[in-house]
Order: sequence, then structure tokens, then C-alpha cells
Amino acid sequence: MVNNSVYRLMAYLFFTHSTITIINGYFPVFFKSQGLTGSQVGLLMAIGPSATIIAQPMWGYLSDKYKTIKKMIILALVGVCLTATTFMFVNSYIGYLVMMFILFFFVSPTTALGDSLVQKTSIQQNVSFGRIRLWGSLGFAITSLVVGYVLTWIGVEHILYPLLLMAVIGLVMAFSIKDVPGTNKPVTVLDALKLTTNSSLMLFLLFVIFISVSHRTNDIYLGLYVVELGGPEAMIGWAWFIGVAAEALVFATTAYWYKKWSPLSFVIFAGVLYVFRWMLMGFAWSPWFILPIQISHGLTFGVFYIAAFQIVNKLTPEHLQATGHVLFITVIFGVAGIIGSLLGGYIIELTSIATLYFLISGSALLGTVGLLFFQKNRPEM
Repeated sequence: MVNNSVYRLMAYLFFTHSTITIINGYFPVFFKSQGLTGSQVGLLMAIGPSATIIAQPMWGYLSDKYKTIKKMIILALVGVCLTATTFMFVNSYIGYLVMMFILFFFVSPTTALGDSLVQKTSIQQNVSFGRIRLWGSLGFAITSLVVGYVLTWIGVEHILYPLLLMAVIGLVMAFSIKDVPGTNKPVTVLDALKLTTNSSLMLFLLFVIFISVSHRTNDIYLGLYVVELGGPEAMIGWAWFIGVAAEALVFATTAYWYKKWSPLSFVIFAGVLYVFRWMLMGFAWSPWFILPIQISHGLTFGVFYIAAFQIVNKLTPEHLQATGHVLFITVIFGVAGIIGSLLGGYIIELTSIATLYFLISGSALLGTVGLLFFQKNRPEM
């Protein structure tokens, strides 16, 4: 029997991931509609991940130090709501740069700490991680589809209205979620910094980032690719919906497939599929070709994220779990997002989005080969 606190956490995940969907899926199109160049859009989308590199470790450390995820999430969501409101009055490139930094400073921990709470709750309530986490994916999928039609109706220039709506509902739901008690061992800044001396964790993150760069690049430029190939904004929503619905299905069935192999084997399997997924995207000649490829998102990101999250869990001391989880998310979304945004923007200006997809296929291949090397040295993973 699932506890009511689990249902409230599911609802929280739905709306906070909806907020992230709007930013990642539609902000590049919004900025392009404001007359910005590809490299300017790339820099704007890189500013956000830059903020997460600073913000997420800080939020994770504070959460471990004060033994509360809930209060940190509420504080962050208040910041998101205030920032989104202020964003409505900005209409310059420099202003966008500043607001994107502030927005990501507050929005990034809402999902990172949420996933950390999912991990703790799944253990306490004896519910699979994927069964809870799939509600974040459902929020992402449904919102990406609905918002695509909403923006086609009201205009992409009004993107901040649906963003603020999702953030406010997420904040309301955050007051109802429940913290999970952890170890009483005190946490210091030095403890958190010691994670960077964990050679196994750092080596794993190094190889994972090559795969994550390919994933984040697609997140940022998928919408532009659809539009470039002649698709309407609503088709961006369908592309995201198909991909994240497949991801939710993978999360929902975690209990049936996850124990078949070791977590590291699943990460490598996902890496191989990423290589072929991006190659197919590079050959796309029509926006309709992209939609069936998006089905593979479940077997790439869905499998990759669940398995990699568990590996980080094993490599991180119990009293630093939130810090470790947030560090992982900072690397795969923050650092990888910066690299993908900046390099992606310049590559598009110099060549084409199709060429960009062939290049990120090579990045996924490098990461997968590195993980095979890592597996030889850590077979227990």
C-alpha cells in the first residue's frame, strides 16, 4: 500500500518537472523569436547550467547540513516564482543573461533535491525509485505537449505565463511533501569537499559527462531542429511528449528489468543506444522523422539515469547522500549543459544542426568506451 506522502511527492515532481520542461524545451525558441543569433541563444542556455554548478552543490550541502530537503525546495521555489515574475519585464540580451542565471540558480535544486528525496522515500516506503520518479517524466511529457499548443495559440513571446503557473502549483505541492529522516552525523563543508577526492566517483562522472553532453545538446537544440526542418511549435511538444512518455514507461517498469544486470551494465547499454540515436537524428530530412526516433529516449535517458543514480548512491557516504546526488545532477545537467549549449551554438553557426548531431554521437561513443574501461576496474558496479 503506497503511503499518502508518496502520492504528494509524485504530484510535486509532476509540476516541478513541468516547469523545467518549459525552460528547456521552449526558451531557445522564445529567444530566437526575439531576434537573437544561434550563438547568443547558446550562451543564454549555457548561463543556466553555469548557475547550477554553483547552486546545486550549495543547496545539496545545506540540505545535508540542516537535515531537510523540504525546506530547501520551498525556498528555491519561492525564488523561481519571484524570478519568473521579474523576467516578464526584461527585453534585452544582457537582461536575459542575468535573469537566466538567477532563474536556474533557484530552479535547478527543485528537481535535483526532489530526486534525492525520491531515493530516500523509495527506501523508507519500499517503493521502487522508478515508480515515484516517473511522475516527473509524466509532468515533463504532458506539459511539453500542452504548452506547445498553448504557445501556438497565445504566442511564444508569452512563455512566462505557463512557466509561472507551473512554478506556483509546484510551490503549493512542496508544502505537502514529507522529509525523510537521515543519519544524525554532522556535515561540514570539508565533508562535502571530500567527495571530490573520491577517485571512483570522479572517474565515473568524467566518463558519464561525455554521454550527458550529447543528451543536453539535444535537449537544447531539438526545438530549433524541428522548426528548421519545417515543423510548427506544436510539433516540438509532440517530440518531447513521445520521448518522455517512453521514459516514464521505463521508470514505471523498473521493478521488472532493473535487477537483470548490474547498474553499470545498464549505463553502458544506454550509452551504445545514444550513439545510434544521434546518428539517426543527423540523417533526419523531415520533422516527422524525428518523432519515431524520440521513442528511443526511454531506453537511453530513462535507463541511463536510473542506473547512474544508483551507482552514485553506492559511491557516496550515507550522510552525504543529498550532496552526492546533487553533484551528479550538477555534472550531467549543469556542466554538460554548458558544454552542449556553447559548442552547439557555434557548431550550428559554422555548419548545421545535422552536423551537430553527428558530433554528439561521437561524444556518446567516447563516454561509452570510457565506461567499459571503468567496468574492468570496478566489476562490482
